[in-house]
Amino acid sequence: MQMNNHKLTRNLYMVPYAVWILLFVIAPILLVIYYSFIDIQGNFSFANYEKFFTPVYLKMTLSSFWYAFLITLFSLLVAYPTAYLLTKTKHKQLWLLLIIVPSWINLLLKAYAFIGIFGTYGVANSFLEVIGIGTQQLLFTDFSFIFVSVYIFIPFMILPIFNAIDTINPVLLDAARDLGASKWDTFRRVVFPLTMNGVKSGIQIVFIPALSLFMLTRLIAGNRVITLGTAIEQHFLVTQDWGMGATIAVFLIIAMFLIMFLTSGFRKRGA
Repeated sequence: MQMNNHKLTRNLYMVPYAVWILLFVIAPILLVIYYSFIDIQGNFSFANYEKFFTPVYLKMTLSSFWYAFLITLFSLLVAYPTAYLLTKTKHKQLWLLLIIVPSWINLLLKAYAFIGIFGTYGVANSFLEVIGIGTQQLLFTDFSFIFVSVYIFIPFMILPIFNAIDTINPVLLDAARDLGASKWDTFRRVVFPLTMNGVKSGIQIVFIPALSLFMLTRLIAGNRVITLGTAIEQHFLVTQDWGMGATIAVFLIIAMFLIMFLTSGFRKRGA
């Protein structure tokens, strides 16, 4: 009787979660799939999917994955040593908080701040003038887009890696040193393998939203960078071709689920 009551209580707690998933996850995805089969005249058609597999959209898809890969790679290269050093500091939680705080600032405000920094008369060009390089076109370039994107995503990469490193049992490191392992061998054979779950989580957190960036492509890259997110925005808000926008969104959702599946699988095998 007590077990039945416990099961009933657990099922009741599941109701809000199930309703949330149904209304805000499953229903929107089904709606997007439905619109993907509607052409610009409002008729049921496979034309949107045929159009997606043309060179223009395939090139855009490859471009999106390439930029997402670069953003994730540079974020990881900066975040891992940063997270590692944070775990060695005296007030590591305070330093971690200071790194996370900028992520609370509105994305639009940060984008406009970087427009000022990378502008012709901004701080970056003033510094280049001082060191003798001269004024450069920094804004509306691939460099500015990737730099700002990495800056925005770094806290989300640092946090899971920091947690993974911070939970390593110090006894394992002592054992590695007692067995004659150098610092590099200890890191390569003990620390890094034990933090792979954090790395995979960070990659997942950064790569997936990086695929669908659109605001930064306009404000920072000046539309020189075209991603799937930019194309979706164009079709929904400019051309009013909701069917094509939904079709791109379908493939973006598939890509996101595939990445989640792959990273989750790697974490399970690495556990």
